[in-house]
Amino acid sequence: WLLETCVYLPSLNAAFYLRVSLRKGKSLREALMELDLLEDFLTKHPPSLAAKYSPTTATYEPLANYMDLEYVGTISIGTPPQEFTVLFDTGSSNLWVPSMYCSSEACADHQRYNPALSSTYRGTDDSISTWYGTGSMRGYLAYDTVQVSDIQVPNQIFGLSMTEPGSFLYYAPFDGFLGLAFPSISSSGATPVFDNMMSQSLVSQNLFSIYLTPDEKKGSFVMFGGIDDAYFTGNLSWIPLSSETYWQIKVDSITMYGRPIACPYGCQGIVDSGTSLVAGPAAGINNIQYEIGAAQAKNGSHMVNCSFISLLPDIVFIINGIQFPLPPQAYIRQLKDGSCMSGFEAFSLHTTGGDLWILGDVFLRRYYSVFDRANNMVGLAPAL
Repeated sequence: WLLETCVYLPSLNAAFYLRVSLRKGKSLREALMELDLLEDFLTKHPPSLAAKYSPTTATYEPLANYMDLEYVGTISIGTPPQEFTVLFDTGSSNLWVPSMYCSSEACADHQRYNPALSSTYRGTDDSISTWYGTGSMRGYLAYDTVQVSDIQVPNQIFGLSMTEPGSFLYYAPFDGFLGLAFPSISSSGATPVFDNMMSQSLVSQNLFSIYLTPDEKKGSFVMFGGIDDAYFTGNLSWIPLSSETYWQIKVDSITMYGRPIACPYGCQGIVDSGTSLVAGPAAGINNIQYEIGAAQAKNGSHMVNCSFISLLPDIVFIINGIQFPLPPQAYIRQLKDGSCMSGFEAFSLHTTGGDLWILGDVFLRRYYSVFDRANNMVGLAPAL
């Protein structure tokens, strides 16, 4: 695991930006395919995307489309530091990692935090429970020093899992989560890591940005407190938030060949690094799958004939009057076995602002994204 720190010193302002490198590793889907366990696993553990965003269940944590999550980075907790691989997730707000007292099989397979080894640990009697579509995490809250790149956050509240029922977290390519959404959806009212960074003036600007790429030489990253314009072209398009919970914005429509194919009257979109695909209501997703020739396989994935990819159209998300096209090379995923999978999946959740769409990593690999807490906006620009 590589932590990379970039320090910029502008001539009139000695502000610094800190960058955490993200590793693109083997996805859970690929690991299970290699073990010939995928179909059986999905039969026993069908995912539930709606669980993450249900407005009546604010304690839900993410593992939406956990099958394809690949981008993870390293943080440390405690004094001396104990390292953990976490998913930097803009679709949730809590930090949690496994505890050494967790008896579940999933914990035994991952790094576990040991409070006895940290001189800065402070325990609490407060519990935390989070649910997934395929299992749950239960544990308690504690405080300790959290280090993210060169940013040290003292007295950060975080969750420690005591039980992780089910087997899906056993196969997850990370230990825990670092949520980057708003405090309003934080389980047990725990203050998110980035909120403490802001309140303690540990970042030069109250924003962070994310660059995701399949190119391991370029390297993916989360940058706290800054924007690196070397990783995108043109100017950032700034989009106001429609809700300060998730990073939620209004989508005008989704088009193909210049005609609406989904979200014809507007819908809500969540920019979510903790979801791998683009997800939306069945009607719109089914239209898209039909137009791109995707057929459902036994394991539930929608597969596409790889030889047709160059003939497929762009799918265009119109947001705040601006077109954000996804070419077929972006929304078709070529798996390691040589097959090609659609980057779209169906789930259903209606909000007061309209049907909900999730703009996950398939979208974020195409667009450098800035998450601006000072102005409650998302900035998007074509990624290099």
